[in-house]
Amino acid sequence: MKIALVHDYLREYGGAERVVEAMHEIWPEAPLYTAFVDWKSLGRHAQRFANWDIRASWVQGNPFVKKFISPLRFLAPKIWESFDLSGYDVVISSSGWFMCRGVKVERDPSTRSARSGRALHVCYIHHPPRNLYGYATGSDLQKYWPVRAYAAIINFFLRHYDFETAQKVDYFIANSKETARRVEKFYRRKSTVIYPPIEVISKTKNISHRSYFLSVGRLTYAKRVDLAIEACNQLKLSLKIVGTGKEESSLRAIAGPTIKFLGSVSDSELARLYAGAKALIFCALDEDFGMVPPEAMAHGTPVIALAQGGVLETVVDGKTGILFQKPKIADVISALEKFEKKKMHWESACVTQAQKFNKERFKKELKAFVDEHYRAAPSFQ
Repeated sequence: MKIALVHDYLREYGGAERVVEAMHEIWPEAPLYTAFVDWKSLGRHAQRFANWDIRASWVQGNPFVKKFISPLRFLAPKIWESFDLSGYDVVISSSGWFMCRGVKVERDPSTRSARSGRALHVCYIHHPPRNLYGYATGSDLQKYWPVRAYAAIINFFLRHYDFETAQKVDYFIANSKETARRVEKFYRRKSTVIYPPIEVISKTKNISHRSYFLSVGRLTYAKRVDLAIEACNQLKLSLKIVGTGKEESSLRAIAGPTIKFLGSVSDSELARLYAGAKALIFCALDEDFGMVPPEAMAHGTPVIALAQGGVLETVVDGKTGILFQKPKIADVISALEKFEKKKMHWESACVTQAQKFNKERFKKELKAFVDEHYRAAPSFQ
């Protein structure tokens, strides 16, 4: 069985990239097709992909398109249709906002192979493109009317393209029940839920004194790290922030003396930070799954989170953390005060909950899904 992996693009390192890494561990010989790789932006995480067989599109040689990939997202059809995946038996796409499931999987009639027709296309979907369906994105530029006008025109056509490519996928795998609901709503397709892989990278010593709160993730608008900063400013609580992103300068501008920005950190350092935190503060809007909360719980660290999206599937209110209802500073403050008053030993319940999302489970379930549906599809053989 000849397999190809497809991923939107490699520029930042987040949950979607961890999923692709786990896929690559299952099928290490499979090449990765992607729009482009920005080695500089990946920073310390670039080494993770250094020895992979990565096959980038024509965008790799076009610095202008790479830099402005978001406003130029109308080029997505041209990018994905430029790849020739006709020689593969199975194509597994790791798809988010850039619609990489639009790759062509039809087999070239001239290809000499015992198989005919087309490749089996399995799409592991992190979320339907948030910008197309009204969900919060990495920036808040839609508050400007020229951006709204441009997006309204472009998104009209891209929604049609998004729907059409979704109909060509043979099987959808959703990263959460929340994403599965969106797949059914926007594409009228059913999907199987396989939760993404969570792993405790390295063992950490027991830290009895948890002295700070923690925020982990991209510093973008949709993550609403500003809420955690403002709440900790007012309560004068120590907050350590891991991550980089386009909102970093504005977040630094509102941060008080108890807030510390750590930037990008190694896996071992992140594990140490998780283990030493009182709690993770997670304010992301409409999160599709959210790998950071179960990562924190895997280290025995409870989560204070906005009760939206996939968080409702991972954090158990009052048992593995505290949920608040609205993305308001007052709600975060109330949750923090409730957490400080609640004298609990959270560790055992958190670790038990996190085990439901462990990496080996993901790899086993994904491989079994692909093998089963490949064998059961004689039209692809």
